Amino acid sequence: MIENKRITVTGGKGFLGTHLLKKLANYGCHYISIADIPEYNLTNIADIQKMYEKTKPDIVIHLAAKVGGIGFNQEKPAELFYDNLIMGAQLLHEAYLRKIEKFVALGTICAYPKFAPVPFQEKDIWNGYPEETNAPYGLAKKMMLVQSQAYRQQYGFNSIFLLPVNLYGPGDNFNPRSSHVIPALIKKCFDAIDAHADKIEVWGTGSATREFFYVEDAAEAIYLATKLYNKSEPVNIGAGYEISIKELTELIARLTGFQGTIVWDKSKPDGQPRRMLDTNKARQEFGFKAQTDLSTGLKKTIDWYRNNRKLLKY
Repeated sequence: MIENKRITVTGGKGFLGTHLLKKLANYGCHYISIADIPEYNLTNIADIQKMYEKTKPDIVIHLAAKVGGIGFNQEKPAELFYDNLIMGAQLLHEAYLRKIEKFVALGTICAYPKFAPVPFQEKDIWNGYPEETNAPYGLAKKMMLVQSQAYRQQYGFNSIFLLPVNLYGPGDNFNPRSSHVIPALIKKCFDAIDAHADKIEVWGTGSATREFFYVEDAAEAIYLATKLYNKSEPVNIGAGYEISIKELTELIARLTGFQGTIVWDKSKPDGQPRRMLDTNKARQEFGFKAQTDLSTGLKKTIDWYRNNRKLLKY
């Protein structure tokens, strides 16, 4: 039973965080605190300690991260490594010192090896180096898995490690400097329609494949894992399918109403060749299965952007 527990969500003001807070409230969790900027800089140990003293959680769900798309990864690799590493290590250690009941760590699909067999299975997470543009971020987040397992082994500390695939949905990050592929493509299409442009330019060849996980489904998975899963072995959470970037771009163009040409900038990187998760373990361990198909999720995301885009500030 987690409904009567004090739950602190790091990154609770962010994209996934706002959806998770609604999900927790809908399930009857009423003692929820948010740990996020500007009140708390979670790379600063003093702020982490202040946050724990103020919120006194029974459970911590660590969503906060510095994250972006391929361009942002290439521009800020050191910041992505340091900020994510130091946040995770200090948050989990301070949780252990305070004998917090449970720590839920969110990793990333970027932690998987570049050429992991598809679909990615949890047993393959250490069998190779991540795709280069994602490696600093992916490895920093994966250190929480090492820490989680080490602290359980030595201290009996209850922490879990979830591996979500690429998220999307209403309220996503549409900032062109740091957005991921779905919001970036949606914005490109709307901008082109506004400008009466007859083409959009997209990075890479379009051949890479990705799996996309609707944010409300992700919130459901995190809730179920928080409630039911108590092991340190990593667990994939995702939708369990893949689509090529070319097919995705054509689908988004159609759903937004953009009718021009798609030009592929093949001088730019594709990133990891293929990404798709094996999601059987999540179903077996805590009964999670994604409910939202890609077309439905994209329509909801596009409708949200259409209604809110003039209010967004970058």
